[in-house]
Amino acid sequence: MARVLVVEDEARLCAYLTRTLGADGHLVDSARSGPDAVRRLRDSEFDLVVLDLMLPGFDGFEVMQRAFDRRPDQRVLVLSAMMDVATRVRCLQIGAIDFLGKPFATAELVERVRTRLRTPSTSVSQRWLRIGEVVLDLERQILSLGGRDVPLSHREFMLLGHLMRRAGQVCSRRELLASVWGYADDPGSNVVDVTVRRIRGKVPRPVIETVRNVGYAFSAG
Repeated sequence: MARVLVVEDEARLCAYLTRTLGADGHLVDSARSGPDAVRRLRDSEFDLVVLDLMLPGFDGFEVMQRAFDRRPDQRVLVLSAMMDVATRVRCLQIGAIDFLGKPFATAELVERVRTRLRTPSTSVSQRWLRIGEVVLDLERQILSLGGRDVPLSHREFMLLGHLMRRAGQVCSRRELLASVWGYADDPGSNVVDVTVRRIRGKVPRPVIETVRNVGYAFSAG
């Protein structure tokens, strides 16, 4: 049974998240402010933190920084209505392992929590996301492939980073639209496919595999 801390200041949503994750078999605690979250993280060990960014006392960014200062391998899934690219990049750079925008589908949240609990913990001090010869520099937002640096746009960086963090899994276009562009619903855009083509045009060999009628997956081959 995994221990999960829900940090959410809106009372009804906090109670809903606590009930939902508890019903999925997790032992769930909750906090409704930045200082309360830090106290609970200081006093107890949690396998995963589901964290809102807009909190009283101090915000979720500060909660993450203090959590990682104490425990660098703490897993954090950010759940926030702040879905602009800069915010998502900042969360990932601080050390969050996932970002889900509000409003969200309950089934997706439950599955992401399950997936992230299976993800090995890594140190927030790690600057690089590395799989084989494919390396993402999280500070400079540059892809390195076989020692060759490849500059990426914000969205290219976010998309490839999402796929790498979910290596071994297929990511649907809807999931990528939500994570990289912040769309709660599919607007019928082809921006995912266009961005994948741009990444493929910048690298000497494939790093993204198309899974027909499903989406995309990271390819280390």
